[in-house]
Amino acid sequence: MKKYSKLVRDKIPAICAANGEAANTRILTDDAEYLTALTEKLCEEADEVRQDPSLEELADTLEVLYSTGKALGYTPKQIEAARAKKMEARGGFEKRIFLISTEAKK
Repeated sequence: MKKYSKLVRDKIPAICAANGEAANTRILTDDAEYLTALTEKLCEEADEVRQDPSLEELADTLEVLYSTGKALGYTPKQIEAARAKKMEARGGFEKRIFLISTEAKK
């Protein structure tokens, strides 16, 4: 028996069944528990991007971000608008600036 104890995509139980495995699952009905599971999944996906910066892993991370946004009451359009606003105000990461330190001016 393999133990997972993590949030999975909706079709995973059917995929397990198709592979001859019985999936023991439960539905997260508590909103706080679901949000916690989503944030844990987001960290998992970020680690996977670190290990394998592929298009597939980026897509997985984006799916978790959109699901987290939905759980918090936001649409993908609202998330994108907030991202664009922040990029306009603070920039993106295209210039690859790595901040080492700051010091108060005298």
